[in-house]
Amino acid sequence: MFGIELQDGWTIYIWLISGAAILIGVVFGIRWAANNEQFDEDIKYLVFDENDKDKMDPEEFKKSREVNAKQEARRKELLAQREAEARSQN
Repeated sequence: MFGIELQDGWTIYIWLISGAAILIGVVFGIRWAANNEQFDEDIKYLVFDENDKDKMDPEEFKKSREVNAKQEARRKELLAQREAEARSQN
């Protein structure tokens, strides 16, 4: 078809190389996610705001407010860090 003819038995090597490449990609993806705080169990609370107070248990609402405040503080910290890095590069 394309002028390339492999002998019998070469397809297993193609599958092995493809599988290894996928596994390496997965490892790098998981490593990136772990380094960038993507495995946070409390992330589900970030979709709630003050208007959801009547729809939630008081404990859940309190937890959502705590998580939201923590995330906002972390966001401000990261933005300040990026701004400082940008200033130092200029």
